[in-house]
Amino acid sequence: MTTPLMEPVLDLNADLGEGFGRWRLTDDDTLLSVVTSANVACGFHAGDPSTMRWVCERAAERGVRIGAQVSYRDLVGFGRRAMDVPPDELADEITYQIGALRVFAQAAGSDVSYVKPHGALYNRVMTDPEQAMAVVSGVLRAGGHLPVLGLHGSRLHEAAAHAGLPVVAEAFADRAYTAVGTLVPRRQPGALVLDPDAVIARSVRMACLSSVTAVTGEEIPVRARSLCVHGDTPGAALLARRVREGLEAAGVHVEAFT
Repeated sequence: MTTPLMEPVLDLNADLGEGFGRWRLTDDDTLLSVVTSANVACGFHAGDPSTMRWVCERAAERGVRIGAQVSYRDLVGFGRRAMDVPPDELADEITYQIGALRVFAQAAGSDVSYVKPHGALYNRVMTDPEQAMAVVSGVLRAGGHLPVLGLHGSRLHEAAAHAGLPVVAEAFADRAYTAVGTLVPRRQPGALVLDPDAVIARSVRMACLSSVTAVTGEEIPVRARSLCVHGDTPGAALLARRVREGLEAAGVHVEAFT
């Protein structure tokens, strides 16, 4: 007797609230009608109090989980510039960002459900154990035993698991991978996958076969419970909708991980 295969289950997340004042980068309203988890900028790389409140209210109305997208303090560089921040200071800034978002999430009748680093910090904690532990310390101080979203096998996940925090593996629909399973740096050609059909095909392959083609042509394993479509990718809202439709057509159940 053959045991039936389990239906793949995948969360779909996007970076939201990435504006400041009158400047808006992401189509938050449309994306919130597609994704199951929202990585909300907490004011350090983007976002302001009114934007944070608005996104939390809309996310709560639609049952979308709210995540704190924490960053180095770098509004000018959109959190994508490498920085050296002392671990104690970084931990405090992580706690601060989570706390700021939590107030708006709770006022909207929801709460912060997870934490995800952004940009340069995301890349740094892939390999830097000290910065990874600083992020984890900040999450622990914020309370709530929050899950940490990031690439499988990262130093961040190691530190979070050691501290007893849940870890959630993430993959990227619209970012290119190296042969060792890391993301191709944005400054390099081909770092972004811009062909919508390619993004959809990659998403389905990652969800159903746990595999993706690296920029150098190798098939590499990808473990993920959540799939990210960047909110600032050109045409992100339409792309996210097409990715979700493609996943569901392939038999993938799109559901939040928290």
